[in-house]
Amino acid sequence: MGDRMINPEWAGLPVVVAGLGLSGVSAAKVLHDLGAHVTVVDGGTGPALDAKAAALTAQGVTVRLGDGASLPEGTRLIVTSPGWAPDSPLFAAAEQAGVPVWGDVELAWRLRTPHPATGEPAPWLAVTGTNGKTTTVQMLASILTAAGRRTAAVGNVGVSVLDAVLAEEPYDVLAVELSSYQLHWAPSLRVHSGAVLNLAPDHLDWHGSMEAYAADKGRIYQGNQVACVYNLADPATEALVREADVEEGCRAIGFGLDAPAVSNLGVVDGLLVDRAFVPDRDRAAAEIGAVADIHPPAPHNIANALAAAALARAYGVDAKAVRDGLRAFTPDAHRIAHVAEIDGVTYVDDSKATNTHATAASLAAYRPVVWIAGGLAKGATFDELVAGAADRLRAAVLIGQDRQLIRESLARHAPEVPVFEPAPGKTGAEAMTEIVRVAAAAAQKGDTVLLAPACASMDMFTNYGERGDLFAAAVREL
Repeated sequence: MGDRMINPEWAGLPVVVAGLGLSGVSAAKVLHDLGAHVTVVDGGTGPALDAKAAALTAQGVTVRLGDGASLPEGTRLIVTSPGWAPDSPLFAAAEQAGVPVWGDVELAWRLRTPHPATGEPAPWLAVTGTNGKTTTVQMLASILTAAGRRTAAVGNVGVSVLDAVLAEEPYDVLAVELSSYQLHWAPSLRVHSGAVLNLAPDHLDWHGSMEAYAADKGRIYQGNQVACVYNLADPATEALVREADVEEGCRAIGFGLDAPAVSNLGVVDGLLVDRAFVPDRDRAAAEIGAVADIHPPAPHNIANALAAAALARAYGVDAKAVRDGLRAFTPDAHRIAHVAEIDGVTYVDDSKATNTHATAASLAAYRPVVWIAGGLAKGATFDELVAGAADRLRAAVLIGQDRQLIRESLARHAPEVPVFEPAPGKTGAEAMTEIVRVAAAAAQKGDTVLLAPACASMDMFTNYGERGDLFAAAVREL
């Protein structure tokens, strides 16, 4: 939005944007263009933030660095970046002053405009869950594109949701990835259809408890119009559907890896089957694709595809477009990506497995495994993960700051598994070269060396992407 398009509702409204990250900068520009008086606050300092602040200041936005706690006088609304925790002092001050707090998703939801062809805003098909969100939303966007719809994967992935709703060429439908953070700050969101893929402990330091985390995930079902899609293998997701207040006629649709019962999607003899969105679902089903259409065909990825298919079918997409969209989809880097096979040993990069739930799914796809694990645990525990995977492990190569937590779980639940720990203190490429060398020495022909760390990466690497790239580079050096 280069030119300001002043909106009378927003003209002169004093709005604070919390955080100078990507979503904060995007929100600040949008609000300024609408005519609001925008102040961006961020507790951080440094050259990178100074540069962002200077760019916004040149456009007429006020920026305050080094102070993210105090509420500017006269503030009528706060728009927060997803990462700001609910117990931040700024929000306590806002509550005391009666100032509402929205996230970027809430702002985008309220700024939607009617599509010229329908007279209604483009519907949102939304996905949340501890793991698999990005893959599922990208699969969904691929299916919608195959059905001839103008769409995009937006939200916590791809295009900013604000940019999407304000696009000059309107979208027909949006595939929206929503994190628990974004859902927490989106009180009026009411989507066409939503899915919770799974629930496992994550970000508990932010939410405060598993119950609060689950409740925020469950917000995706509130006010659903057509379908609440849940995971038959995860009863917690069905419980959230039962608790949701939805529109009259909205249906609960389950997905799973077995033959589907009525109103579910599932798998029969290698085929993806829909018994939910067919005229005579008591006696009939529709073939919507095959396991062979999914890349890679790991169990959790098949589940992701079924969830995407359920949302697309709820929106009215035909079976052929589901199949064509799944065939056309290619997964992101660092998500169970095959790197190489060397001397009969397969090397797989799943650096994106930054929590125990994602890692459990990854470990379930391979046997025997030399498992590279560790990093920043984010408050996680590893007993359940190790106990579930113990019979698959050839060896474990432990890395990073919280490696001892995984070492202790291995000692309790898989004491026979050899544990290797490359010398601590190294970071980046130097560390990864040694990690891969140790893993390769522990592997036997037929094994998979799997980088699925169950932890965040920032203690040794810039992010999970760099960790995966360096793993692939070190493998190729072999």
